[in-house]
This record gives sequence, structure tokens and C-alpha cells, in this order.
Amino acid sequence: MSPLPTVAKRKTWQQRIRESRRGTLLVLAVTAAIVIGLAYLIERPTATAAGLQAIALSGPTAGAPPKIGSLAQDFTATTVDGKKVSLSGLKGHPVWLTFGATWCAACVAEAPDVQAAYEKFKPKGAIVLAIFIREDSATVKDYADRVGLTYPKVADPDTRIASAYRVYGIPAHFFIDKSGILRSIKTGGLSPEQMAAALTEISR
Repeated sequence: MSPLPTVAKRKTWQQRIRESRRGTLLVLAVTAAIVIGLAYLIERPTATAAGLQAIALSGPTAGAPPKIGSLAQDFTATTVDGKKVSLSGLKGHPVWLTFGATWCAACVAEAPDVQAAYEKFKPKGAIVLAIFIREDSATVKDYADRVGLTYPKVADPDTRIASAYRVYGIPAHFFIDKSGILRSIKTGGLSPEQMAAALTEISR
């Protein structure tokens, strides 16, 4: 078969697709999906998406979702060391509420930087409160002891706290100022520079 008929056949096929109703609808559908996807990425709060581990929530999503500039939702829990802790009880301190898990590679990778940032800002009164999703206290304590994490840690096996904060992917970070106001939400792994900038903002 000569090249000329092949080219003509291909051209006719392309024209038929362009002119068909199905082809038009397909183009519109793909375009709409791209626009919606871009809008989602732009609107999601400071998402980096780097190493983000998606999770499914099982706890009740009680109360309003977290909103920057509003009071952070209070909760009470027990740390892996057996101490009671509540967010309202930490007022007067800048609080970094971080959600992660020992089975999350990105969370494990940034843990040394979280510890270093905690040690740097601890003299300024900053508190890091780490919530470990879908894990028990024994697992979290064993992991923290092995890697040397000294900030308070809470196990959230039923995603009760994660559900209240609408955490759908980890690591997730909520930076709360001394008055208990949520100042920023960052999703995905953070660099040491990003950690320092967020902590500086809430430590003023």
C-alpha cells in the first residue's frame, strides 16, 4: 500500500473524530477534568504533595473543619508516656500539631528535622505535639525511643483527632499561635527552612 492512501485515511479518521459529537464531548470532558484538577491543587492549603501518604478516616468528623485565622479545635488525649494533654491547656505556647505515622515513609524521613526544629524553638516556648494515626501507644513509643524523638506524642488508632482536623493525607502540619489561633496548614513533607519559617510566625 502506498503512503498516500494511508495519510488520506488517517486524515479522514481525525476529521471524523473532531466532527463527531462523541469526540467533542470527550474533549470537553478532558478539559473540564484538567481545569478542576488544577483548581484543586491551587486551592488546597499550602500542599506540597511531596511524599504525601493518603489515609482513610474512620473517626467522626465532629465540629467545623479547621480554618486559618480561627480558634483551633480543642481535644484531649493521653501521650504515649501516659500524660494527659489538651490543646486548650497549651494556650500561651506556640503549638505545632503534626500528623504522621511510623508506616509513612515521608513522615519518618522528616522526623529528624522535626526534632531539630523542636530543640531550636523549645527555648521560645514552642511545643510540638505529634499525632500518630492508626497506631497504638506501644508502637509509637518504641519508634520514638529508637529514633530519639523527645516531643510529646499521641497515638490516634481510630483517627479520632485526625478526623476532627480533616486530615486526609500525611504528613500534615497545623501551626497554632499562643492564643490558640490556627495560623497555617501545610500538607506534605516540609524542609527545615519551611519548619523554621512557620514556627517563627507563631512564636512572635
